[in-house]
Amino acid sequence: MKSTPVSFIGSGNLAWHLAPALDNTDFPVREVYSPNPVHAAALVEKLYEADVKASLDFSTSASRIFVIAASDDVIQTIAQELILPEDAILVHTSGSQPLSVLGYAATPDLGVFYPLQTFSKGKKIDFRDLPIFIESENERTEKILMAMAKAISKNVFKITSHDRKALHVAAVFAANFTNHMLLLAQDIMKENGLSFDWLKPLIAEMINKSLAIGPENAQTGPARRGDLEILDKHIEFLQHDERVAEVYKLISQHIIDTYQEP
Repeated sequence: MKSTPVSFIGSGNLAWHLAPALDNTDFPVREVYSPNPVHAAALVEKLYEADVKASLDFSTSASRIFVIAASDDVIQTIAQELILPEDAILVHTSGSQPLSVLGYAATPDLGVFYPLQTFSKGKKIDFRDLPIFIESENERTEKILMAMAKAISKNVFKITSHDRKALHVAAVFAANFTNHMLLLAQDIMKENGLSFDWLKPLIAEMINKSLAIGPENAQTGPARRGDLEILDKHIEFLQHDERVAEVYKLISQHIIDTYQEP
């Protein structure tokens, strides 16, 4: 397959992993732009033949695909300010922003390239089993983006903006909210001079069991049992922090309502 060069606009956590992954395929990364040139230079150091781009003027770029890997609130502004070469394909990587946010870009070939994962610069990511979701209103663009996704992942799917929003909301519950619950648990352990490490086997077993038999079957605990006496004691224990006590009450009530006999 003929090489299809790629340029990145953004050098944050997602770009930090996605650009090097693509660089080992027929979609090599040739340019990286960031409002902070130091950050762009750091990413370029991880790539084979990429250069730091000083502006959003890509009119003379040899790249075909331009990836906006930036915060949701600046995607539309970047799309409007980009100067692109002819036949350019412009995509964003957001889970929550619709394809239409690129509508004012200087190209009709628009798409979304959304890897469903949480990214941190210090944590290595294996893209092979990671689901990547593609959206485009243009069949030619869709074909190229599908090829780019399949170059790094075995799990590539087409999706609409509506379904991608639903996916992103579900992902917030599954990942972001779960992590925040772990933070609250860690705080409780610290406040009482206890080790968070003691909870790690329980956390690992709960996640593994939920994935194995389904979360609806894996639910345990006092709210699942309808043990109101224990729930009251826990809420009383948490009264020194009303916000955390309220979180405990809301989630417990939701569990009770979910499993309540009709």
